Amino acid sequence: MSVLKKIMTAFRGGAREVGESIVDANATRIFEQEIKDAENHLRKAKQDLTDVMAKQMQAGRRVESLKQQITEHEGYAGQALEKGNEELALEIAEKIARLEGDLAEEQQVHESFSGHVVRLKDLVKKTERQVKDYERQLSMVKTTESVQKASAAITDNFASSNSKILSAKDSLERIKQRQQNTFDRLAAAEQLEAENSDKSLEERMKAAGIAGDEGKSANAVLDRIRAKSQ
Repeated sequence: MSVLKKIMTAFRGGAREVGESIVDANATRIFEQEIKDAENHLRKAKQDLTDVMAKQMQAGRRVESLKQQITEHEGYAGQALEKGNEELALEIAEKIARLEGDLAEEQQVHESFSGHVVRLKDLVKKTERQVKDYERQLSMVKTTESVQKASAAITDNFASSNSKILSAKDSLERIKQRQQNTFDRLAAAEQLEAENSDKSLEERMKAAGIAGDEGKSANAVLDRIRAKSQ
């Protein structure tokens, strides 16, 4: 039996760990939903507050109406006394007593509504401030979470990224070498073209009977040597 209890305890512990891991993995989403739930409750509280304030105003109007009726009937009672009608004056006084009883009840109701309104307004304001603060915190949490994910991605991919960088560097060097080879071939072709152009010019000059200075210089040197030998 003790072994079975330990197994059940271990199972509950594992379930708790799984539950906590799920909560941790979805903590931001849960926090955001809790804020939305609080906003919905706050919206409902404002509607309820509106209803209470309406009842407060209605009770206030009844209080004022009863006060006015009492004032009027006091005047009526005074007029009855002036005319010596004690019976009517007493009847009016009884009416005033009932109105004063109703007034006391309505004043109590009005005060109750007023106190409730004050407490609800204060609670609504505090809740609004708290919800706004949670919304700011949620924004910072999301930003921090995004930055951490980006940092983790950079860290996880560092080795592969490093190899890709080296591969890209090698590809760049091969491209540069290929382009340099192309430049060298173009330069060699231009040089060869220039040399061929010079030879062609000399051949055309000879064909036209235009000799260069090389032949004349050789004959002049030979004539000079002959003259010295005589």
